[in-house]
Amino acid sequence: MTIVDIAKESGYSVSTVSRVLNGRRDVSPAARTKIMEIVEARHFVPNNNAKHLKQTVSMSILILVKGTSNMLFANIIEAVQTTVEDSEYSIRVHYLDEDANEVSEAIKVCREHKPMGILFLGGNEKYFREQFDQVKVPCVLVTNRGDELGFANLSSVAIDDTAAAEEAVDYLFAQGHTNIAVIGGDLQVSSTSIQRQKGCLNSFKKHGREFDEQYYSKARFAYDSAYRAMDRLLDRKLPITAVFAMSDVMAIGAIRAIHDRGLKVPDDISMIGFDGSLLADYYSPKIVTVRQDSEEMAVRSVEILLSMIDLNHQAIHELIPFELKNTESVIAR
Repeated sequence: MTIVDIAKESGYSVSTVSRVLNGRRDVSPAARTKIMEIVEARHFVPNNNAKHLKQTVSMSILILVKGTSNMLFANIIEAVQTTVEDSEYSIRVHYLDEDANEVSEAIKVCREHKPMGILFLGGNEKYFREQFDQVKVPCVLVTNRGDELGFANLSSVAIDDTAAAEEAVDYLFAQGHTNIAVIGGDLQVSSTSIQRQKGCLNSFKKHGREFDEQYYSKARFAYDSAYRAMDRLLDRKLPITAVFAMSDVMAIGAIRAIHDRGLKVPDDISMIGFDGSLLADYYSPKIVTVRQDSEEMAVRSVEILLSMIDLNHQAIHELIPFELKNTESVIAR
């Protein structure tokens, strides 16, 4: 019998079993009791040679992050590191340009560094369909849905971006806004932007309106890019009363552009963001935003990935609840 066998019989992860056998205190009493009952019943004796061998093998988990300005991703990375720090795994974080091919990078890193598993923070569905069959280690797609991709080694943890965006734009309509602009990513390559724009269009249709494409301004998920995107909208002299920005970072960049034109948020133009970042609460005005629970997303992503690595579990796809936080950046018309 090995600790993998104990893990399977107990229902706990290999890392939890390892902590119990090494006398660590960071284990729940229930887990310790269950594992020790099996150890005693099976007369298990740890193999020190095997333990030493395991310590020499790479036990790293790779986090591939698309973009460097995404505050939601920063919160998730911090929570992942906290979740993993008491396990036998180490974390490697690799940043990519938001337009880069994350699957190609994963193939390369797997060949060079042989991680035990990968967390993808952000992803393009197109790249997964084209190349992911070359990635053989367990993976979790975080913040993007992967249930329709159909890969046995790819799980996902995300919110329903379409439903969340629809609720955000519904809120603007409920406040009397009809001239609503959108700042979002490239709809040719950004899966997240595609889903959120779909939700926006669903809301317009529900309210008997057609979305005019000149009210959409493309930006990267970065302050300066969103600033320029808002500038372009203002240059078009459209009668905009509200903006749906597809991230809090975009919302903040857009608000600065509005202020630099001598206008005020929300007096002249209301603003709603997306992600529920801490900065949105401390910005002035506090930004109405769709809150994603970054901590729950991180914890579940790690738990699912370790279950795939340690226990050979099948892919799991989970939707995390979202919440629309109503604060100061939207007023009624």
